[in-house]
Amino acid sequence: MEERNITTTTAATESQAITTNAGTQEAAISDERIPGKLIGAIVAVGSLAFIGILTETVMTVLFPQLMREFNVDTATVQWITTIYLLVVAATMPLSSYLNRRFKHRTLFLAAVALAVLGSLIMIVGHAFPVILIARVIQGMGSGVATPLMINIILEQSPKSKVGRLMGVGSLVITVAPAIGPTVGGAVSSILPWRAIFVIVIPIILLVSLPVGLKCVEQHRPTEEARLNSLQFVSIVLALCGLVMFLNQAGVAVSAAVSGGSATVSAVFAVVSLIVGLGALLFFGWSSKRSFSPLIRLGWLRDPMVLLHLIAYMLLPIVGIGFGYVITNVAQLSLGTSAFLSGALVLPGALIGAFFAPVGGMLYDRFGPVCPILGAFFAAICGPILLLVFSMRLTPVTLAGFYFIFGFGYSLGFSNIMTNALRNIAPQFMPDGNAVFNTCLQFGGAAGTALFSTILSVAQAGAGEEGGATFRHATAVGGSWTFATMIGIVAIAICCLIAAFRIGAKRNSRL
Repeated sequence: MEERNITTTTAATESQAITTNAGTQEAAISDERIPGKLIGAIVAVGSLAFIGILTETVMTVLFPQLMREFNVDTATVQWITTIYLLVVAATMPLSSYLNRRFKHRTLFLAAVALAVLGSLIMIVGHAFPVILIARVIQGMGSGVATPLMINIILEQSPKSKVGRLMGVGSLVITVAPAIGPTVGGAVSSILPWRAIFVIVIPIILLVSLPVGLKCVEQHRPTEEARLNSLQFVSIVLALCGLVMFLNQAGVAVSAAVSGGSATVSAVFAVVSLIVGLGALLFFGWSSKRSFSPLIRLGWLRDPMVLLHLIAYMLLPIVGIGFGYVITNVAQLSLGTSAFLSGALVLPGALIGAFFAPVGGMLYDRFGPVCPILGAFFAAICGPILLLVFSMRLTPVTLAGFYFIFGFGYSLGFSNIMTNALRNIAPQFMPDGNAVFNTCLQFGGAAGTALFSTILSVAQAGAGEEGGATFRHATAVGGSWTFATMIGIVAIAICCLIAAFRIGAKRNSRL
């Protein structure tokens, strides 16, 4: 009897010790501090990414001025944005190789040099092809800076703070396109459009550069990775082909519905699709057989991670495409001015973006399921309300319902990538970062192409712009667009639910 009591007491003492140790470890983790140099590195690299995205969205507002100055039409001037997005998307897959091969500080300096050089050419360039060259250089800088910021966060953040710091990174990426049109309109109304790039250069050289030189550190050794040039060419062809397919397919559909000739656009779309898919399949096949692939793809065999990736690619179709839809519905259906239509997007995009770090904090505190699913169940309410009231919208309700979507989207979006990358081996995180960022760029391009096509189909044969019939047709197109958005977000939510179920089953087996 006495021996049993001693055993029971010993077991209780051991259990209490284990509980105490666990509590101590949990307290220690929760008390992890974010190093000051890490904050400085995020600010330095993140500011480069912010400036790149900001100038990209600013340029869309300047199209009328650029068309007059360079004597080009609408289809030509849009290449200022299109070529930038293509270069960014093509540079993203290189980020895994660059992260393994070069030090963070070297990549940071390269991004600074590209950003400054591109801005200088934009200031002095007086021919349209020179402007396009400048946009290519700036796109390369943004394509290096954005994945570099994410890699620094993933590699150097305390484990208990990864979510909120990824939220900060998401804030950088989402705030820039939100304020870009407003900044562009404000600056161009009082200064020449080149002044935007005159302002950018001192910010880079006097803020980003010195802070980055002091704070950007290397926490993991570099590798003797080799650049597989054939795979790089294939992924560039794949991305360019698929983006051009989306663009030309939209042009062909719009032309066919309006009674115009769609043959050239349709042929170009089919050829682009064949080239894009063929190059993508070759890239996947070559990566499996290569000793040193450009991007290691073995981690995609995990269905949980793959489902996260699908959701992460689908949601930007709505998130980025929403800006196009709101501004066009506001102007062409509600009759607002261009400035007011841009202002309608600002509250939802800007205030919602500032909640991205809050979403990360909720992720760190409660895990992935509730913060992610709760955020997107809230976000889907936005397009549902827009669909319900689509034929009797006002500028206030349009901005208010978009605010609901933007709030939920910002709370949950960055957590998808965070949770996916935490479920793959650390050595594959740069590869995952490259793939997720590439899919983000592709999803954004797809959204604008898809929704512009839907609106064009609805407006076909509706008479002159500004007429009552045209405004009604635009409202109908808006309702089709909002229904499509609901379907896309719903599919993404289903993918996330399936991923979390897989994760729960795995945890139950442990």
